Formats: sequence, C-alpha cells, structure tokens
Amino acid sequence: MSLPNQHTISVMVENRPGVLARVSGLFARRGFNINSLAVSATEDPEISRMTVVTTGDTRELEQIIKQLNKLIDVITIYDHTDENLIEREIALIKVHATVENRSEIMQLTTVFRAEIVNITPSDETMIIEITGDQNRVDAFLETLAKFDVLELVRTGKIALVRGARAT
Repeated sequence: MSLPNQHTISVMVENRPGVLARVSGLFARRGFNINSLAVSATEDPEISRMTVVTTGDTRELEQIIKQLNKLIDVITIYDHTDENLIEREIALIKVHATVENRSEIMQLTTVFRAEIVNITPSDETMIIEITGDQNRVDAFLETLAKFDVLELVRTGKIALVRGARAT
C-alpha cells in the first residue's frame, strides 16, 4: 500500500561511476528523502535503471524531475504515480529458530509462499526469503515479529508498468 503523496519514479541513466551519487545528492540537496532506491543495469548494459520511491507533493516532485533532467547522465525519467505497476521487493530475514518453534516458522513461510534458504541447527537460526509487493513483505514481517528476528535486509522497490509501453 502506497503512502499518501508517495511517488515511484524510474530514472534511466548512463551506467557510469558516480551517477548514483549525483542523483541521490540532488534529492538530499532539495530536502527530499529517498524512501527506497534500487539500481541495476538494464537490458542495455550501457544504461542503468534507478527506481526511486519518495514522498512529497506533486509540485515538489515536479521540481525534482526538472532538476534530474538537468543532470548530464540522466537519459529519461518516468513518473509512475497513479500507473498500473508490477512492483516487488525482496527481504531476507534471519530468525531464531528453536526446535520448539521451527515447524511454526516453516508453516508461516509456506502460507506466505516464502522460501527457507538456510537452516543452521547448531546456532538455531533460519534465513527466509520473501518476494512480493510492499504489503506482502510487511505482513510477513509482522507475522514473524513474535519470533526473535535477528537480522533483516530488504531491497528497495523495483517496478515496471504493465503493457507494451517502455518505462
């Protein structure tokens, strides 16, 4: 579920050193918080896609987009606000999995269609991977809260617009 005034934008940039720093620095200088950031090369190895989630009103977002367009390494910017997106996040969660609670954790993992990627009985830990939209990942984490979550790492949102239009 998106927060009010939450915006997802894709910034297509030249795949070169320093571009991420310049783009994220622009957000910082303008006083915009980056809620989520995912960056990787695209189908063209010369171009990277930055998926940025930020919060602010429409006028502020327009100003950020104008400033991003002035950066030499920026190729194209897509504002996905109000678009029909396929969006995903990935989380890896390390949980204290005792003999007593291990089967319950495994059942919850199955219910959420997550995957156990590691079990280490000697130190009673389990690492679980879940992929899905923000709501699904949040719900799974909320369900696991009654167990001892030892570590958590979570990607930023990645997204594509449905259909043939390039974004």
